[in-house]
This record gives sequence, structure tokens and C-alpha cells, in this order.
Amino acid sequence: MSADHDARRPDHAARRAALRNLLVENGVDALLVTDLINIRYLTGFTGSNAALLVDSWDGAEDRTVICTDGRYATQVGEQVPDLRAEIARASARRTIEIAGEWQTGRVGFESHVVTVDQHHAFVEQGTGLQLVPTRGLVEQLRMVKDDYEVEQLRAACAAADSALASLLERGGLRPGRTERQVARELEWLMFEHGAAAISFETIVAAGANSAVPHHRPTDAVLAAGDFVKFDFGAVVGGYHSDMTRTLVLGEPADWQREVYELVRTSQRAGREALKPGTGCGEVDCAARTVIEDAGHGELFVHGLGHGVGLQIHEAPGIAKTGTGTLLEGMAVTVEPGVYFPGRGGVRIEDTLVVREGRPELLTLTTKDLTVVD
Repeated sequence: MSADHDARRPDHAARRAALRNLLVENGVDALLVTDLINIRYLTGFTGSNAALLVDSWDGAEDRTVICTDGRYATQVGEQVPDLRAEIARASARRTIEIAGEWQTGRVGFESHVVTVDQHHAFVEQGTGLQLVPTRGLVEQLRMVKDDYEVEQLRAACAAADSALASLLERGGLRPGRTERQVARELEWLMFEHGAAAISFETIVAAGANSAVPHHRPTDAVLAAGDFVKFDFGAVVGGYHSDMTRTLVLGEPADWQREVYELVRTSQRAGREALKPGTGCGEVDCAARTVIEDAGHGELFVHGLGHGVGLQIHEAPGIAKTGTGTLLEGMAVTVEPGVYFPGRGGVRIEDTLVVREGRPELLTLTTKDLTVVD
């Protein structure tokens, strides 16, 4: 980010410049970007139809063009004033046509996004071009968050933290209510506390349902003695928060205290392992070993975490099979869980930013066992 750039606004030009370096490294003369999230990251455009052609020449903003259809003619001018805009319904085909007019040569396309039929159409349209599959180039840039992105994530996490606090303060979590009632109230409270959207359908899982990792709220009635697991998030500025907390209604049983303390210890170990240069698989191992050593390894049935940003699940993946290493500025979750089928389960999840020394914690709700009387 340039020294004179306003950190309150995303520096899309700097992101495109970083992408050009990757294009040179990967031996392509331009990249056709058709993933709408990637287009938003590179330009700020939020419409539902767009394609972006980014030339690899250094400083080639005049050879970078965004195309969308007539519905967004005004919007693209407002959101992307620094790039040439083309208006055409078949946005990707038009950008391929422009690449051909410019005799671009090797044009990369997002092979993890483009369908077989779309590729056939590009080949027919792009006479004289060599279409080259590329995978995850923009996503590679998106893994490391800049100051603007971290601020949006921080605000999204604050909205979720405040919503849960408000729910508890107003007595919204109590025996006799249903999972669905609690979930809808929590979602509304996130909007009241500044969310523009919710990150995903809120999970409220009570009693035996708390043992289902991704349970969807039902009309199940909350009862005294239940674990109640919340997994939820808010969206601010397009960026998603993600947090899980497990509470108990009334005095917890000994087994509930034990499993909660086990998961909290595991989660702490995972957080402490978040350091630049650490392998993603190593982070998972740090948390998972705690649970395995307690004899419950088979009850931790998912990966430890994932990247988070413009999408709720982004690279990197933090799991047994996770590849790559953590970098300064990555935003990730740490969310171990232990689930006893038919009985109940615990998951504790934070959103954090990888930093030198210790990670920056964005979700601030206490991880002490919360007992709701």
C-alpha cells in the first residue's frame, strides 16, 4: 500500500499491481478474471455480471478493462472510476474480444471458475489468443489482508460480539424458546449493531443437537441443562466474521465442565500456534493433539479452521491435510470441537489475524464457560 493512500479505503490499484507481478511469474500476458469476488477485490465493483481483463505490463492500467451489462452502467462508473469500462451483456466474451484486438498473446483464465462450455466459447471467440489455465492467483493475494481489510473484519467481529451480548442482556436465551427463535433474534441484533448482512445462516444448536457440527436451527425447545452452541457472523464492508461460543442453561454437569475445558485448552493451543512461517498442518496438530491425548480424537471430526474475508471460507485451510505456511496478515479461524452424539458437544471459535509474536484476536466475547441462569 502506498504511503499516501487512505487506509480507510481499499487500494485496488495496488492489488492489481501485485497481481501483475504474479502474471509475469506465471508466464501470462493478461488474466481474464470472471469470479465476482475476485473482481470486487481488484476493483470494488459489486454487480452480479462482470469480467475483468488485467494486462501484465507494469503500469498497464490503460490496458486493464472491466466489462458489465447495461444494468450496471452507472454503478460501474461510480465504483470503478479509474478503469475503462465496457458495456456488453456477454461480459467475458467481450473482454476476450478486446484481448484479441490488442493481440495480447497468452491470456490466463480462472480454470477453477470457468466452465467447459465457457471455455469452448472463449476459444471460438479469441482468435489468435493462447488461453492458459491458471488457478487461484487472485485468491493467493486475498489470503494476506491489508489494513483496510483488517479494519472491516474488526468491525464485523464487533457487530457479532455486541449482538450476542445484547441477546444475553435482554434474556433472549432461556428455556422454553426454540432454536429458531433465538437464531432469528441474534441475526436481527447483528443488523442493529452495524452488520450489512449475516455471514451465513446462524447456527443455534441446543441439547443433543449441539453434537451436530453444522446443525440448522429447528423448533427444538431449549431446556435447563442444555449446551447451546452458537456459530454465527456479521458482514461489514463485504468482510465476514466467524465466531462460535457454547453456553449452558443452568448449572452444568461435571461432564459438561470437563469437555468444555478440554475444548478451551485445545483452542488456546491452536491460537498460540498461529505464527508466521508455521505450517497449516502444524497448527491443526497443535490443537488436535490436546483432544487426542484426552482420548477423544475421534470426536473432533473437522479441520481446525480456515481463512476468512470477502468469503466466509477462504484459503488457507487449517487441517490435517492443510498445505502451505502462515503469513503475516492472514485472517483465519481456530475452531476445535468435541461432539458426543445424542448427548451434546462443544465448539469454540475465534477469528484472528496472524501477527509476529502473537495473533491479533478479533472476536472478543469471553471463552470462559458462560452459565445462563
